[in-house]
Order: sequence, then structure tokens, then C-alpha cells
Amino acid sequence: MSQIPPASSNIPSDEIDLVELLEQLWKQKLLIALVTLIVTVLAASYTFLSAPVYEAKTSLLPPRLADIAGYNLGRAEAGLPEFTVEKIYSIFTRNLRSEYQRNSFFEQVYLPAQVAEGAPETKDQLREALNRKLVVSNPDAKNNPDRFEVAVQSAVSSRAAEWANLYVERAANKTRQDMADTVATEISTRVKSIKSRIEVLRENAKKLREDRIARLNEALIVADKVGVQAPQVKASRTSSDGELEQFVDGNLIYMRGAKAIRAELTVLQSRTNDDPFIAGLRDFENQLDFLSKVSVSPDNVTVFTLDNTAEAPEAPIKSKKTLIIALGVVLGGMLGVFIALIRGMRVKRRQPSLS
Repeated sequence: MSQIPPASSNIPSDEIDLVELLEQLWKQKLLIALVTLIVTVLAASYTFLSAPVYEAKTSLLPPRLADIAGYNLGRAEAGLPEFTVEKIYSIFTRNLRSEYQRNSFFEQVYLPAQVAEGAPETKDQLREALNRKLVVSNPDAKNNPDRFEVAVQSAVSSRAAEWANLYVERAANKTRQDMADTVATEISTRVKSIKSRIEVLRENAKKLREDRIARLNEALIVADKVGVQAPQVKASRTSSDGELEQFVDGNLIYMRGAKAIRAELTVLQSRTNDDPFIAGLRDFENQLDFLSKVSVSPDNVTVFTLDNTAEAPEAPIKSKKTLIIALGVVLGGMLGVFIALIRGMRVKRRQPSLS
């Protein structure tokens, strides 16, 4: 039987490789330390030489009922539903967070300021920068869902406060415009509805007048044929209200006499305006006159309550200097070890060719 050859004692173990690796790194400890030092200095230079960043915040709450009273003046009399605080504030917060509002601020305020200062970034880069610097948030949505904050960061303290307040005011102006458009649309719709009802009443009155003329013409023919020229029935002599009704508007109209019938026909045929005889018409006309005087942009209305106005901060926001320096040390050490390993491998490969 053949014998199994003994395992070679020349195969290195993992423990020997690890010791060798540590020895190589120790021999290059100065290189590792130098790389770590360089990266750490660069990180520290960034934290201390970068421009300070200031942050200004403004806090917002819903308006009071008295603040929106101007929007509800005359709405109940005009048959329109009144606005609530929740409704108006929801429009304001929607505008505050809308992309339209942010893009408008970027195009009209932020971009011109950056161009004037000669910013080297592209338009897309500047837009991304604004998204980082301008934040609209609801910091305590669970306990205080109505409280919103607008925070703006800038290298200039006064500009951070100015832009935070300006952004809020622009959202408020957009909300007032939206409210004006809403009120104007509601009033216009209400006016059209009333005018349509008035038109129906006038058309109906015209038809009723024409029907009356037709009945009177027939009654006149009957009265002429039977020779009734003067009224044959008087109210004091009627036996019942029904008989009087027939005498005035029913089948007994001819008994009023041809003379009275011709007189009424002349008046009805010459009438050019039925408005004085239309019941309820003046009420509708009064509503139209009232709606024309309702203001779509009332004075002294507020769509939010300013809980805290943004003021120019005196000190920049705390930068994470310690964290950045610590990160520089770690990354520098890792980079130093990596360079040392690469250098050690290259040296090891050259050794056989030199022997």
C-alpha cells in the first residue's frame, strides 16, 4: 500500500500572513501618519475657512376669525356659504408649500441675486441649492399640526431673515389673489343664476299677457254678439267668490262689457314693460345690486397669524466641525493604510527579480 505523503510544512498559515501584514504596515507607519495628517488638515481647513451659514426662521399659525371677517361680509345675504378659518388657512399653506411658489421665488428673487453676485453655478445647480437653503416644514405635526415654519439659510445674516419674511408674504399675496378669484367666480355664478331667473320671469309674464289678450279678444267677440256693452255683474251682487272670479278671469269675462274689455285690450297691447307686474322681480334685482357691491378683495384681512417673525441671526448656525474633523481622521487613516498596502505589494513583487 502506498503511503500518504505528509502535508508540506511550507504552506503559510493565516496567522503568519497577518503578522507579516502588520509588520509591513508598521514599517510604513510614517506614511500612514502623513496621509492621515494631510486629510485631517484638509477637513479642518474646510470647516474653519468655509463661509459661515446663517439661518432665520418664521413661525405661522391659522388666522383668527376676526382676521377673515372681511371675506364673509354680505355672503349670507347673497346666499353664499361663509368661509371658515380652516378653509382659508389650507389655501395659504398649500401655496406656502407649492412648487409654483418656490419656482416663482427662485426666478424673481433668488436667481437675480445670485447672478448679480457672479455665482459660477448653473441654473439647475442654483435651484438645488435653494431647495436645500429654503425649507417649509411642519415641525410638530402630531401635537400642533397647524403650526408651520419657514427656514432660510444664507451667508448673509440680514438676507436670511429678509427672504424668510418675503417668502411668507408672497405666499400670503398669492392666497389673497386666490381668494379674490374664488369670490369673483362665486359672485359671477350667482349673478348669472339670478339673471337667468329674471329672464324666465319676464318671458313667463310676456306669455301670460299674451294669453290674457287672447282671452279678452274672445270675450270681446262674445260681448259684441250678445250686445253687452256695460258690465252686467257687480262685485256687490255676486253670490260667491267663484262667480266673481269667472267674471274677471273666467268664462264670464264678456259680462264685463265690450267697452271695459276694449279698454283693457288697448292697455295690454300697448304695454312695453311687464316688470312692474312681475311678483318677486324686485327682490331679485335688489340681490343683483347687492352682489355688485360685494368686495372681492376686502381690506384688513389676514390669511395667517405670524407667531414669530424672522429676524437677522447674530451668530451662524453650529457647523459639525468636530464630526467633520473626526471623519477626516478616519478617512485619512483608511487612505493611508490603503496606500501602504499597495506600496508593500509593489515592493514584495520586485524582491524576486532583485535576487
